[in-house]
Amino acid sequence: MHFRLACIQDLPQLKAMYRDIIQEMNDNRIQIWDEIYPCNLFDEDIKNKRLYVFVENDNLISAFALCDTNSGAQKVNWQDNRSKALYLDRLGVNVSYKRMGIGSRMLEKAKETAKKAGAEYLRLFVVDINKPAIHLYTKNGFTMADGVYDEFIDDDLTLHEYGFEAAL
Repeated sequence: MHFRLACIQDLPQLKAMYRDIIQEMNDNRIQIWDEIYPCNLFDEDIKNKRLYVFVENDNLISAFALCDTNSGAQKVNWQDNRSKALYLDRLGVNVSYKRMGIGSRMLEKAKETAKKAGAEYLRLFVVDINKPAIHLYTKNGFTMADGVYDEFIDDDLTLHEYGFEAAL
């Protein structure tokens, strides 16, 4: 398997992989992603060199974005608010590679990449109903920050998100 920055040629395969992930999440009543988010951000992520992929034999296995900021960053109490942090977003694993440790491997890659970029913490937000993701993060050394970030999507939808962080 090869870890690298995503390129524009990955876009069709990325969108297809995430469509399958979204369908599986919906089937499991974790209805937090749709055809707009996260897929509409991939083009910008690629242009800004913040989207990373795991590839095997030209097949995308997993992806995540590593961002400088997050709109919820000031809504929870981190261990150290003054330390440099990067934010993990849009982590997804190809449904054909479930339960093979890919999520944990990608978290290790995210930690390594963030540390090389000078970050002292890797942080992320996860919606409260996404129990599989919460389990993945805690299993991989992330601790939950105090507080909840309520992200207002529209009049009918508010996502309650927990902040997690790992010291690097």
